[in-house]
Amino acid sequence: MRLSLLFIPFLSLFLLSGCGEEDSSEALVSTASFNLLDTSGESYVVEKRGSNFTLDEGKNKVVLFDIFATWCPPCRAEVKHLGALQKKFGDDLIIMGLTIEDDVSNDELEKWKQKYGGEYLISNKADNQALSRSIASTIGVGQQFPIPLMILYKNGKYVTHYTGATPQEMIDSDISQALGK
Repeated sequence: MRLSLLFIPFLSLFLLSGCGEEDSSEALVSTASFNLLDTSGESYVVEKRGSNFTLDEGKNKVVLFDIFATWCPPCRAEVKHLGALQKKFGDDLIIMGLTIEDDVSNDELEKWKQKYGGEYLISNKADNQALSRSIASTIGVGQQFPIPLMILYKNGKYVTHYTGATPQEMIDSDISQALGK
């Protein structure tokens, strides 16, 4: 009788533990999906898995998320530099601007890009703020982070980040290293 009293809880635990192939460390990984829409209407998906952020188009590329606002002077100054980097690295680099503003139209953003020389993607969707907060939290800069905030990933893995105005040469060097050039 004593053996059956011990056996029943053990058997119950074994049966209730399930048959999944996912180990306990996999089950604890934070995941999320963010839908972005650029100013030309193209849709992109960013998947968060743990501390990694993967842009669906970014396999084997460096992805730079630029969190900005159109009214921000340092953000305006970075636009030309980011456009030059996008041109230099071409298909090896995806720059995705994430505006944190709610009330800027796609037309206004396109005019802003032209005025300041930004030849890269800019997302203008509600998920921008959720993605920005998630990235900021993951890299440890908090929810009240300074802008511009630029974050580099290679194949979804964090490389580095920059807060405030950052010299183009520094970003260029980090992109080159991430690409192995």
